[in-house]
Amino acid sequence: MNGSAPVRVVVWGENRHEKISKKVQGIYPEGMHETIAGGIRSLLGEEAVVTTHVLDEPEHGLTEETLASTDVLLWWGHIAHNDVDDEVVERIHRHVLEGMGILVLHSGHHSKIFRRLMGTTCSLRWRNDGERELVWTVAPRHPITEGVSQPIIVPGQEMYGEYFDIPEPDELIFISSFTGGEVFRSGVTYNRGYGRVFYFSPGDEVYPVYHQPEIQRVIANAVRWARPRRERESYQVTPMYWAGEFDQPWRWTPDGFVDFVTGEPAPPRTPSPQRTDLEV
Repeated sequence: MNGSAPVRVVVWGENRHEKISKKVQGIYPEGMHETIAGGIRSLLGEEAVVTTHVLDEPEHGLTEETLASTDVLLWWGHIAHNDVDDEVVERIHRHVLEGMGILVLHSGHHSKIFRRLMGTTCSLRWRNDGERELVWTVAPRHPITEGVSQPIIVPGQEMYGEYFDIPEPDELIFISSFTGGEVFRSGVTYNRGYGRVFYFSPGDEVYPVYHQPEIQRVIANAVRWARPRRERESYQVTPMYWAGEFDQPWRWTPDGFVDFVTGEPAPPRTPSPQRTDLEV
């Protein structure tokens, strides 16, 4: 993939709190998704092309065409996880495996797509008393932490605490501590297929967290980190290879072997002496 080309970013927002809560409307008058997108645009400039989509659009705005042209998807959801269509979830999952990056924010830990990627409940402890959160960097040389203050101070935030039911992270980037004494793995990364995943917890809807420059910096850094490093490609783990041919994967169909990626029929060939039962 051409690293000089702008990274194509889609910020997806549930956009339900903004419709029903005057407090949230006051903090995010254009929606949380637009505030998050604005922070990325401000910090990455011409390095990124940022668009937004919301739950109530057809196919939630995440059509096959949209995802095929997305390098990094950001996800914020909370009260309408079950309203997300399973077909769209599977579509996103496939694109992550094929190389699309995804950033899951705050209560997106309970989203269908994050649970699908993690394979666990992704449950945690919580309390919403507007406590101070300190976000401590534990991977100071990681690209996501570049230019980030230590610690990030969030004056008021929902408490997320351990135990957080996620697989062992590939990388632990941030740990948060709260006034009540709890700690939380608030920034973690994973590789899924060819795609990169970053979960970042600060950002409850009733606090102006996404207006904080430090939080915007983390998100912008994570967009850079999660962007694909090569062209999107089909992610398959069980291709068939002819003996001595190491670069050409095939798959079996009732009509014979076809190219794993294009579906084009395999050229006629003589079966190997060890396998005379193959149909070619």
